Amino acid sequence: VTNPNLLMALFAVSLFPAFMLAAEVGRRRGLAYLARDPEGLPKGTGAAEASVYAVIGLILAFSFSGADARFEARRHLIMSEHNAIGTAYMQLDLLPEPARSEVRKDFLLYLDSRIATYRESYDRAAIEIHLKRTAAIKDRIWKKSVASTLDRGSHPNASTLLLPTLREMFDIATTRWLALTDHPPLAILLLLTGMNMVGAMLSGFATSVNKRRPWFYTWILASVLSVTQYVIVDLEFPRIGLIRLDAADQYLVELRASLP
Repeated sequence: VTNPNLLMALFAVSLFPAFMLAAEVGRRRGLAYLARDPEGLPKGTGAAEASVYAVIGLILAFSFSGADARFEARRHLIMSEHNAIGTAYMQLDLLPEPARSEVRKDFLLYLDSRIATYRESYDRAAIEIHLKRTAAIKDRIWKKSVASTLDRGSHPNASTLLLPTLREMFDIATTRWLALTDHPPLAILLLLTGMNMVGAMLSGFATSVNKRRPWFYTWILASVLSVTQYVIVDLEFPRIGLIRLDAADQYLVELRASLP
């Protein structure tokens, strides 16, 4: 299995030299133009350059805003699942024995499976196994709970209180999985990379009038573009890279430790 963490690291280290190379290509194009026309670089190109940089800024802003919003939504879903599982577990007191103890055991297995599902986030085969296991446990919890709420020994409001909470708990699990796989189209990420390359090339072209390469200026531009794009991509994939949901996962781990 290819480790996505390694792929993310390779992606991160490749951005800076890619933008530096684009700036160098732009500079050489500018030098070639100057060799043909000693009067200097073409005039009146400021409007075109400003338009390109405005589009780059717009794409970066929307991409970062969308990635950050999806990251926060995924984090809030983890806390929502934590609350739903905790509430449902307490409401199991409405069920009679021995069903109450049996469903509680299944709850602990369900929570263990939910934690394990995202612990091995880059192993697709392991995730599929955990999802199937979770589905089987969920089915047992639901069937036992429905049957127990009809028992004479259960609380009169067991069905109206417990069953909706269980449905919410199961729905959040599905929503979490869909949210984790919700990403912008690949074309958007390619467009972002392409526009950043164009911006670096225009920068290199504009600085070709200098006899010496303005390394500091080029380094700053390449660093800003590469770091910004990396953060956007890292936010989109919070189970790999540097920006992760591990801190939010701890809520479920602590809940599991607190349940008897």
